[in-house]
Amino acid sequence: MKIDLEKLRESGRISATALAHGRKMIEPGTRIEEIQRAVEAKIREMGGEPAFPAQISRNHIAAHYCSPPDDPTTLQAGDIVKLDCGTHVDGYVTDNATTVDLRDGDGSMLCTASRMALENAISRMGPGVSLTEVGREVENTIEQLGFQPVRNLCGHGVARYTIHCAPSVPNYADPKAAKLRPNMTIACEPFASDGKGMIDVDGKSEVFMLKRPIKPRDNLPADIKAAMAATERLPFARRDLVRSLGSLDACEKALRMLLKKKLIEDYPPLCEKPGVRIAQFEHTIFIHEDGPEVMTRPPE
Repeated sequence: MKIDLEKLRESGRISATALAHGRKMIEPGTRIEEIQRAVEAKIREMGGEPAFPAQISRNHIAAHYCSPPDDPTTLQAGDIVKLDCGTHVDGYVTDNATTVDLRDGDGSMLCTASRMALENAISRMGPGVSLTEVGREVENTIEQLGFQPVRNLCGHGVARYTIHCAPSVPNYADPKAAKLRPNMTIACEPFASDGKGMIDVDGKSEVFMLKRPIKPRDNLPADIKAAMAATERLPFARRDLVRSLGSLDACEKALRMLLKKKLIEDYPPLCEKPGVRIAQFEHTIFIHEDGPEVMTRPPE
């Protein structure tokens, strides 16, 4: 399938701008839901749509913390804060993330480990390159700085209206990893941890996604059917469903029905043990015949 590179580039510009916008808001005392909503608003203001709900995961939570409706949680002075957001333009998806260390500041070695691992991984990319070698670059960089890569989290392919697909982009030298091919789009996201580098699910899911298109035999009420159609089979948050259906009660009823019918997947937070700190940086990269193009470089 031919890829519209200009739409992919525009998606990347929007993702990078929205990420930078949210990053400036990361300060002690700020409500994390406020930042997430501001990032999503920036994406829409620039002509894109969120490819998934903006998420802020703190400290030992590596990924997938999305605020529930009216979340009172605020950032604290000692937090290490990961902001993850993505855009689609006519279905062309880009995904990026950054970390702010409110304890150790711009000189944070944990952030440096993740950021350097990402840049070193990109420097290895190109058609025919094994993702085993890309993962080895991530692993070596992070370990040389005294930390552990999170081995059971990985980057991923992206495609039109698809936020996660093959290939997996490992954060260690996985011998079973695939090779990069021309016209492939991937998201590379090294997670650096001062713990063991292994995560598990923990906590209530706030992010969901349809498993398949809705069919007449599913017998969904018209309002729920319309709300699911509006997701374009991309991830959505509980707070999005509240907005679509008009109330939290209607949202909860809809989620119970969708889960009972096994029409949606849920995505709970991914965590190490409390007390561990994790950093993450991420770019979306397109593989040309002559090398990689990073679609989500921050705007000048």
